[in-house]
Amino acid sequence: MLAAIDVRDLMGRPGASREEPVVGTVEGLATELARVPEDAPIRADLVLESLVEGILVSGHVGGRWSLRCARCLVEFEQPFHLDLDELFVRHPDEGADAYPLGPEGQLDPDQMIRDVVGVEMPFSPLCRSDCQGLCATCGGNRNEGECPGHAEFDHRFAVLADLFPDLPDLD
Repeated sequence: MLAAIDVRDLMGRPGASREEPVVGTVEGLATELARVPEDAPIRADLVLESLVEGILVSGHVGGRWSLRCARCLVEFEQPFHLDLDELFVRHPDEGADAYPLGPEGQLDPDQMIRDVVGVEMPFSPLCRSDCQGLCATCGGNRNEGECPGHAEFDHRFAVLADLFPDLPDLD
């Protein structure tokens, strides 16, 4: 869990800023093929800047994803490094692109980090760019030579084989 940051010293002082490192974990951040492990720390090096509107948070977020290849389903890990630039205000308008500041001058980075990392999670990760995937016939991993090789034949067209008796049997 990411700890809240006390920003009372920046409130009402436009132009004032400070750096704030944040380290913690985020629970439940996952898609079907990508997730941030719940025991893996996420590090954010943030710059907090006071504005008339609120607090501008910018910086970098880094950690690691645990991914499953969309073609061969092999699990692998990959680091991530993302930039962020978000605004926190006392009373955000509904539908606005701003996060709320807590009533005691607290800035909770958890939802901001979830949003930044979640949007950038790979939709269709690949273990390598030339991944051959799984064989549609036997399910073997073609990258590891688990598939002996099969002639591809669509059985819906079997009736057409009678029209061409000289073709080799593809079954």
